[in-house]
Parts: sequence; structure tokens; C-alpha cells
Amino acid sequence: MVADLVADELDGAGMDLDAKRLPLLARIYGVLILLDSLAVLPFTVFASIYSVREILAGRVHVDAMSLTFILSAAHALVLIVNAACLIIFGVLLLRNRRRYAARWAYVLMPLTLAEGMLSLALQGFGWNLVLPAIQMVILVVISATADPSLREERRLQRALKRMDDRDEYDSAVAAGMLGRDQSGKGYIALDFFNIFWLFTIASVGGLIVETIYHFALYHGELQDRAGLLWGPFSPIYGCGAVLVTVFLNRLWKANAGLIFCASAIIGGTFEYCTSWFMEVAFGITAWDYTGQWLSIDGRTSGKYMFFWGIIGLVWVRWLLPRMLALINRIPWKVRYSLTTICAVLMIIDIAFTLMALDCWYGRLAGQPQTSPAAMWFGEHYNNDYMAARFQTMTIDPTKAGRM
Repeated sequence: MVADLVADELDGAGMDLDAKRLPLLARIYGVLILLDSLAVLPFTVFASIYSVREILAGRVHVDAMSLTFILSAAHALVLIVNAACLIIFGVLLLRNRRRYAARWAYVLMPLTLAEGMLSLALQGFGWNLVLPAIQMVILVVISATADPSLREERRLQRALKRMDDRDEYDSAVAAGMLGRDQSGKGYIALDFFNIFWLFTIASVGGLIVETIYHFALYHGELQDRAGLLWGPFSPIYGCGAVLVTVFLNRLWKANAGLIFCASAIIGGTFEYCTSWFMEVAFGITAWDYTGQWLSIDGRTSGKYMFFWGIIGLVWVRWLLPRMLALINRIPWKVRYSLTTICAVLMIIDIAFTLMALDCWYGRLAGQPQTSPAAMWFGEHYNNDYMAARFQTMTIDPTKAGRM
């Protein structure tokens, strides 16, 4: 109660968090995306309808079953949905609806990611990814500033500086450990702070487990199973952990069989989609389960879906609360600055990994590597280096769906 009183004093006599105005830059961004989306949405819809009519009339001939056509159609659909959602998001920003704006920011993040991934698959790594990257950064920033739960943590952090007795403050917040969903509907709050650290911890932990598994299965053979250019990270496990958390977070008390089956389906679907995307974007085959029990195009199998089910059950029932306790050991004085720095470093690692894979693909495809970036990657991360770093990957440019 003392902590709340001090925080209320700092915030202006208990002013409602949702009643505070969003920063001017957020409202300017709302105006820009609203105007841009109002122009882009009808144009994209009209262009798509026109293209379909031309194809159906026989004036334009395309191979409807080609990978490039399918990717282009999916890209157009994502652009339309993204533009429609941005219109709603822009209106919410202008009307200062903090809670709804924060929720729509989380909806737009996967849409922006899908837009960038499809653009990458069609055109490779280049300037086409700049706008989705900028939009993703802005969405993360707005979600962090608009999300009332994150603002509450910062409000109490400021209150801490005014407290004379730290023990009294700790006991005041002990009933609701930071990071938990304050509504009581879920086990943890799905905000950027929690999600980022769950992704990072799972990326490292998954790599360790996979390395040990391979070591035991292949009689002591050590293989580099990392998925990024630098560091001990396997992002497929990080992304899998995030997906399981997002979908099953509120079901952590549900029947164990339900959690197992749901985790197996989520993990198997994600593994299939990841394998498919890597192949159509870069011609990469990172694993092949052909011939295994319940193999689906060699991209996933019953064996590994079973493993995903076990891992998901252990993650939801046992690991999540412990991960939450570990994450919240990060001192308050550095938690947001440390998270920002680590997130920037992770983004740089992911971006350089994509560029290195793109240049590796280009060299094997016989494309001219004349740009300064391509020459730099060719010098520092040549084919031999990439093959040694990503030992499970092989590239066949003919499998990609590039334009």
C-alpha cells in the first residue's frame, strides 16, 4: 500500500494509466500509418482483383502451381490484412486507446514478420526488408510504452527509489510476482520483456539439449547445431517456446494429455513451416525425416512431434514458472536497458545470419557477388565457413522460390 501511495504521488495523484496521453511521436506515427494504409489497402485490393481477372480471362498466363506464384499470392494477402489492421491501429493511437493499441501491436508483429519473410523468400535480403524492420521496431516500442502492465512495473520502479525500507516494499509486491498476468487469467504476462527472455533462454537451452541428444545418439560425435551466425543460439527452439507459451499459457492447469497433444501439433506445424520457408527462401534443407514414422514430406514426423509434445508439457507445467522466477532476478535498475541492448544484439545477429545465408545462396546459384556487402560476406563467411558453421544445412538453389 505504501508503494502504491508513493507511485500515485509520482504519477499525479493516482491518475489512471490509460488516461495518459501517448507520446507525440506515437500519435504522429498513427497519422502516418493511417494515411498510408488508407492509400495502400484499396490499391492492393484493386491490383489483386485486376490480376485475377486477367489470369481468368486468359490475357495473362501464369503457372498457378508454381512456388513463386503461390508466394506472390500469399504476400499480397498478407499486405491486405496488414494494411487493414494498420488502419485500426492508427485510429486507436489517435484516440489514445492504450490497452487496445498495445493488443493490436502484438497482433501486427506476426503480420509484419510474415510480410518480411515472404518478401525475403521472393526477393532475397535487400532494401525490401527495411520498411518491415522499421515497422517491427516501432511496434515493439509502442507496445512497451502503451502496455499498462509494463508501465505499472516502471511506475513501481520509480516508487522504489523513494522507499526508505526495501523489505517493506518487497513484501508489498510479494503477493503478485512481477511478470505474472495481473488479470489472473494466464500464468505469465505476454509482454515483450518476458517473451524476449523466454526466447533467448529456450534458444540456448534447446541447442544444449539437441547437442547432447546428437552426441549420445551418434556415439560421441560433436556437431555444431547452432542456428545463428554468432553465439550458442538455436532460434527454432526459441520460437517454438514462444509459440507454446502464447497458445498454452492460459491452459497451464489443463489436462496433461491436452497440453501434450496441443504441443505436439504446434511443434510439428512450426517445424514443418520452418523447413518449408528455409527451402523456398534459400533452397536450404536443414533436416530430412523421410522414411521415419509418420513423416510428412520429410519436414516433420511422428517421432519428433512426440518429442515436441513432451517438451511442451514439461515447459508449460514445470519450466515456465522457474523461467519466470529466473527472468525476474534481473535487477530493476538495469532490466529494461539490459533487455534493449540484448534485443538489439539479437536482431543484429539474426540480420547478419540472413545476409550471410542470402550471399551463400547467391554464390551457389551463380549470381554476381559485386556489391560491397556480398564481397564482404564472401571474404569473411565463405562457403567453407558457412558449411562448417551450419553443419546440418545443405543448399540447392533450384528448390528456392525466388522471382
